Amino acid sequence: MAAKVEEFGLFIGGKWASPPKAKRFKTVNPATREPIASFVSGTAKDVDRAVTAAAKAFHSWKETPAPKRGDILLEAARILKERKPEVGKIVTREMGKVISEGLGDVQESIDFIEYMAGEGRRLFGETVPSELRSKFCLTVRQPKGVVACITPWNFPTAIPNWKIAAALISGNTIVFKPASNTARCALEVVRVYQDAGLPKGVLNFVTGPGGVVGNAMVSDPRVRTVSFTGGVETGREVYVRGAQGLKMVHLELGGKNPVILMEDADLDLALDGVLFGAFGTSGQRCTATSRLIVHKDVYDDFLGRLIARLDGFTVGDPLDPKTGMGPVASADQERKILEYIAIGKKEAKLRYGGTKLTGGAYDRGYFISPTIFETKHGTRISKEEIFGPVLSVIKVGSYEKAVRVANDVEYGLSSSIYTRDVNRAFRAMGDLEAGITYVNAPTIGAEVQLPFGGVKNTGNGGREAGSVAIDEFTEIKTVFIDFSSKLQKAQIEDGGGE
Repeated sequence: MAAKVEEFGLFIGGKWASPPKAKRFKTVNPATREPIASFVSGTAKDVDRAVTAAAKAFHSWKETPAPKRGDILLEAARILKERKPEVGKIVTREMGKVISEGLGDVQESIDFIEYMAGEGRRLFGETVPSELRSKFCLTVRQPKGVVACITPWNFPTAIPNWKIAAALISGNTIVFKPASNTARCALEVVRVYQDAGLPKGVLNFVTGPGGVVGNAMVSDPRVRTVSFTGGVETGREVYVRGAQGLKMVHLELGGKNPVILMEDADLDLALDGVLFGAFGTSGQRCTATSRLIVHKDVYDDFLGRLIARLDGFTVGDPLDPKTGMGPVASADQERKILEYIAIGKKEAKLRYGGTKLTGGAYDRGYFISPTIFETKHGTRISKEEIFGPVLSVIKVGSYEKAVRVANDVEYGLSSSIYTRDVNRAFRAMGDLEAGITYVNAPTIGAEVQLPFGGVKNTGNGGREAGSVAIDEFTEIKTVFIDFSSKLQKAQIEDGGGE
């Protein structure tokens, strides 16, 4: 007899509950296809209740001193540290990334919550001089109100915490909708804040399809900011829907990230970086290395080394610490990636992998071999986001050509160059059209104390993480204090400063 699947409800107004006769969906372990947990498929009415609870809680949370809000975040980080082994395993079981990365997902959450807690004693404004006498000018930050946080499945605790912690420290209340296939991970995020003492209604959790729950959140006039991470097409729809309500909409979308490998690169260092960048998280990071642009002088040597290393690369059980790569996250992901591999076989030269792995334990899950294509720039696999363990390798003859190829895509999230030439490295920092540039490191590995985001179709210009993380969740209020005891007129000559 199959084990009973645990059922979970919505979290609204500080209470966990399932609406009567609610439809439900299950999350699945992508390595085994075994069900993990059951969740409510929320409705527009559920969203309305969640937004109502958030709106009711807003004034009190806004008036809570920011350092006190920071204390709650620190407590959340402490609790998550204690639960890291357990939550990391949930991430691996539900999303499929190997256990070291599952634990890393949780550690990134801890790091960012702690970092944002410190903003409770900063939340900087500005003081500037006035053109008039006896007048003081400053700015202060104020929370937006109710914010909607809509998150993806590939970093199922880290990305929710990037949004939630920044929104909370700024004084906002939240309605949170996670990706459906990693709802169990998201539930652990909510539990941590609940157990840390977050007041009722400040964080609300509604699971369900984006076309229902997400649309209702974005359309509700009481929601003033929408923070969305996901695919480009869905992001456009969110942006348009939010714009109709004149909301702040922050989008973090796709990437087609290049590593440029110059003729003077440390090839051993680059080999480790490319393997991790391309096949870490099964290539399912928005910063994953999906293009390798190699100088012709080292092209054959490096490609041979890369293929040889893959012969010893283990794909399998993500809970086994020796495994290099686990499954892709879902049946839909598997189908999409295999479709792109089929396209690649028609337009490029397959050098490694290119198959769904079968036999034994592979038959139970969504396993795809690490895949390498030699291709020319301009093919679909070299320009479109695949979001899987598929690497396109492109030969170039110069630094200038490498940069042109790197920039000639619709995305601009992360980029990398391997070179020993410091002058060329500094040129690349300015030449590469991306929000992030690494030198002698892969395209993945962002740190929480620095801004994260990109240009072009990667988003609409905002940044998450770092000290600027609070920008999307705060309004700037300008304050003028005139203590001259008389009417003064700025910019008007007869008003003067006398």
